[in-house]
Amino acid sequence: MMRADRLDADRAMVLVIDIQEKLLPFIRRKEQMLEAAKKLLDGARVFGLPVVATEQYPKGIGPTVPLIKRCLEANGAGVYEKVTFSSCGVEPFRAALREIDRPQVLMTGIESHVCVQQTALDLLSMDYQVFVCADAVGSRGRVDYERALLRMQHAGAAITTVESALFELCERSGTDRFRGLLEVIKSSAPPAD
Repeated sequence: MMRADRLDADRAMVLVIDIQEKLLPFIRRKEQMLEAAKKLLDGARVFGLPVVATEQYPKGIGPTVPLIKRCLEANGAGVYEKVTFSSCGVEPFRAALREIDRPQVLMTGIESHVCVQQTALDLLSMDYQVFVCADAVGSRGRVDYERALLRMQHAGAAITTVESALFELCERSGTDRFRGLLEVIKSSAPPAD
């Protein structure tokens, strides 16, 4: 029997937070974070995971970056505008979560210590199981990034990586999903140290 805290493709969804044009240039290790976010979204397509995304005040911060926008479109993701730092502060977003009706949320986005963290804390308070992909979230500063991961972990979020999450969702080799996952892994850049 599968553990309740283990990722399950039938129970999981992906949330993309504010990977926007005017924010991304200031994020530490932005290329690696962007590649990890793309890998997560490509993997979501392999496993048929629902995807939702947010944009923080797009009139001022700009739209989602083109690479991620294409991935969102390929996944049929709903994109929700917000001015609250937590994605959960927007009723249309909360309504989308209720409609998707999956208890596990895999997170990618920026900034780790602001919108990602506040969303994770709110999701946890709403009884979601939160999985934060450390390689697919980012902040401008290293300390902010590290403290945010630690705080989210202490609050009950699982801190993982994109590849770890995808292989956990896959469960076994020798399946069509495994072959699809291998294509995603082979087509992405190797993780940076």
